[in-house]
Amino acid sequence: MSTAAARALPECWGHRGASSRFPENTLASFEAAIRDGAEGIESDVHVSKDDVVIMFHDPGQIKERVWYGEDGMQHVRTIKEPKQSIPTFAETVALLMKPENLHAKFNVDVKVQNDPDKLFSLMHQIISAQPNWETVLAPRILLGLWHPRFIGYAKERLPYCRRSYIGNSTHIARKYFWNDCHAFSMAFGSLTTMDGQRFRDECKAAGKNLMVWTVNQPDHMMEAVRWDVSAIITDVTKTWLDLRTGLQTDYEKIGSQYGRFFLWTTFKFYTPVMLAYSRMAQSYLESIAGPFDAPASVSTIVKTEV
Repeated sequence: MSTAAARALPECWGHRGASSRFPENTLASFEAAIRDGAEGIESDVHVSKDDVVIMFHDPGQIKERVWYGEDGMQHVRTIKEPKQSIPTFAETVALLMKPENLHAKFNVDVKVQNDPDKLFSLMHQIISAQPNWETVLAPRILLGLWHPRFIGYAKERLPYCRRSYIGNSTHIARKYFWNDCHAFSMAFGSLTTMDGQRFRDECKAAGKNLMVWTVNQPDHMMEAVRWDVSAIITDVTKTWLDLRTGLQTDYEKIGSQYGRFFLWTTFKFYTPVMLAYSRMAQSYLESIAGPFDAPASVSTIVKTEV
């Protein structure tokens, strides 16, 4: 029997927590993922009108709504059971600071609808208020950035946090993020092409961590294992953790059950389709946060505005 004792299998990061079983981006979902055995959780951030950082995916009108007050978002509950409130960034940090959760990492997905200077300043206030935050908390936080305009603000306001590019474009990753990011969080499809293979090799040679999202099918998970990625970001944390346990017991037997034929039969994994997705994504991001060729730092932006 062959084992994976010498093989480093990808970590499990809960996409919006254990979101297949609990309302996404809630404390219950985050805690469930950690209890499942996930090494990390992933969630999205936005800022309310009264400067409260909340964990929520869709931008909607969040920046125009207040958190506190009779009509504040603090009273909103999920439709999906068990009904949950929207957690704040401060509440999520408090969860991560519990003694039983000090091993869990936190991938903060920074949506481009945010004002990066305000968001990162507010996040710093919350992070730096924790006991021993520089050693106990900061090393566990990974800032996920979609738009290069956010890099300078991240380096200025949260210099102690690691940074990652999030997206579906190897071109954007190389051109705008390569020198400033410790990790690359890539859409699964972007790594299935020939250029995706080159990018995987480049990350490995440069010592960059490679994360892949959102991987929910076992055959896709097995493919990510073959790619030697650092982490699999998934809605179904238990599915990946159970598969990983099997691979640790008998890698050859379990791994052989999952073929690669889907790479040739899945239309969206073809290079022209992936290129089209990439262009559409860049166009969308630029329509919200401006051209990618933006000033690189806070000081540069200030000089430009003056």
